[in-house]
Amino acid sequence: MIDFPLTFQIFGQTILAHPVFETIGIFLGMRYYFFLKRKSPEKLSFNVSAAILIGATAGALIGSKLIGNLENPTSFFNDFDVKRFWTNNTIVGGLAFGLLGVEMAKKIVGHRESTGDLIVFPLLLAMIIGRIGCFFMGVHEETYGLPTGSFLGMNLGDGLKRHPVALYEIAFLLFMWFELKMIARKNKYPSGFLFQLFMLSYFVFRFLLDFIKPKIEIIGNIGTIQIVCLIMIIYYIYKIKSTKILQKPSLIEIQ
Repeated sequence: MIDFPLTFQIFGQTILAHPVFETIGIFLGMRYYFFLKRKSPEKLSFNVSAAILIGATAGALIGSKLIGNLENPTSFFNDFDVKRFWTNNTIVGGLAFGLLGVEMAKKIVGHRESTGDLIVFPLLLAMIIGRIGCFFMGVHEETYGLPTGSFLGMNLGDGLKRHPVALYEIAFLLFMWFELKMIARKNKYPSGFLFQLFMLSYFVFRFLLDFIKPKIEIIGNIGTIQIVCLIMIIYYIYKIKSTKILQKPSLIEIQ
């Protein structure tokens, strides 16, 4: 039986599990990215690499907090609180605005090639580890599901059987890792396709997952995160459809 939220004693201080796992996830994800970058035959200049890193970091930081707070627009606009703004985050906003930051940075330095494929698996690793931390928070953070009578329901700390949505997401991310690895081994896709496929798949998953999570409905029965997901789904459907898969040995249509 897990006592939610899970905590650790670190240097005499009680630390919640989520920030611990989140920090580990980011650290290992970045180390994995630099490992892959060293092995990659595609070398970017320092200016391009720095611009992309700054754009991605700034965009993800702003987007995760902005969309996280806009989940409750009334509270955000009528009762703004700096501490609440800083602590509310969502990976959906981070991914969407991180992409925007990267695209803006690439325009500034004049780089037109896709740079997303290399980050896919480090990002998956960081997200999986981070979601473990979300699960261990139980109902003490807004990363839990609605009550359910399903056999999958778990007591996350409030005595109710709820959808363990963090575990659902971990299972989905592991599945995506396997599927994308299978595609990557074929090496028969244009640059950027892995990243586009990952982003499209994740936003579709999150749009559906949020129907079994508590939320404030904004339009119909969908919330802010789902609206962002829909925008990104439309964007990536257009991107993938407009991608020209060239008939060359290294760039042929995936069978």
